[in-house]
Amino acid sequence: MMYEEQQQVMMRMAELNNNNQKGDERSGRRFIEDEERLNMVDLSGMSLDSLPKPSLNLTTICKLNLSNNNLQSIPESLTARLLNVVALDVHSNQLKFLPNSIGCLSKLKTLNVSGNLLQSLPKTIENCRSLEELNANFNKLTKLPETIGFELINLKKLAVNSNKLIFLPRSITHLTSLRVLDARLNCLRALPEDLENLINLQILNVSQNFQYLQNLPYSIGLLISLLELDVSYNKITTLPDSMGCMKKLQKLSVEGNPLVSPPAEVFEQGLHAVKGYLSEKMNGGHKSPPKKKSWVGKLVKYGTFSGYTLRGTSNGEREGFFISEYRSIDGLASPRNIGMFSPRRLFSPGRYFTR
Repeated sequence: MMYEEQQQVMMRMAELNNNNQKGDERSGRRFIEDEERLNMVDLSGMSLDSLPKPSLNLTTICKLNLSNNNLQSIPESLTARLLNVVALDVHSNQLKFLPNSIGCLSKLKTLNVSGNLLQSLPKTIENCRSLEELNANFNKLTKLPETIGFELINLKKLAVNSNKLIFLPRSITHLTSLRVLDARLNCLRALPEDLENLINLQILNVSQNFQYLQNLPYSIGLLISLLELDVSYNKITTLPDSMGCMKKLQKLSVEGNPLVSPPAEVFEQGLHAVKGYLSEKMNGGHKSPPKKKSWVGKLVKYGTFSGYTLRGTSNGEREGFFISEYRSIDGLASPRNIGMFSPRRLFSPGRYFTR
């Protein structure tokens, strides 16, 4: 760090320290506990390579901005003493890892670590249970902590776009407070099942995973609060029928996919037509060509089996048959009578067997 820059930092920290001392004299206490009187420290854009030894009592800081510097690490001891910090911004540095002591920040609500060189997040981040917004865009993340969703129960926004994520952890479906999930520009192969547990999710963006993301889970259509869904520029060929249930959905982006279902002419009619098509398909309105009946079906039709029962499903198709009685056919298994069991005779109604 240049001498002039270091002096600026020390002067800024000294100024904050003087303000604290005056506050302590007025209140008669050494530490200021009132959050409104805690300090906001801004050391952004100062080309810092390292952090100077602070002259300020770190427990008095509620917001710390270290963004747009050249920091390669943050001291464990410094982070562990930021006990009252609610917002920490270290975006646009050269950080390759975060200190494990970040788990000590029990009051932290907003964490911005975007624009660094992070390949993973420390597992201790799960201890930041007050966290509401996590921005880790533009890093080199290949995975997230497996159990992150079990602990960050207050998380409302998770932004991990422009990384190298292959999967999102299954525990993410336990983030019931989550409202925004941005995972675009990754290498996602699939999305977790049980997405329907994200009952407050309003915006989901998994676009631009390109050739990697080929399917969407059925549960995506059960996101009851979803307003915006962006799945553009992937390899998706079919939208799940369940998306016909998304009554609150207002914006759907699917361009750049080799979609077959719904067909292009449906998309040309707008979102309402798409939801209607999928809803009708889910309810059996778009039937596939009838399958060729098997010989068993013919035996049932012409009463070769006695005492059968057919049950119909809601769409009118036969579900199956049940043999309630078995009758042995004695004396008909000899060679001279075997011709009686030829397909032509078996399938000719009423000739050999009667009900």
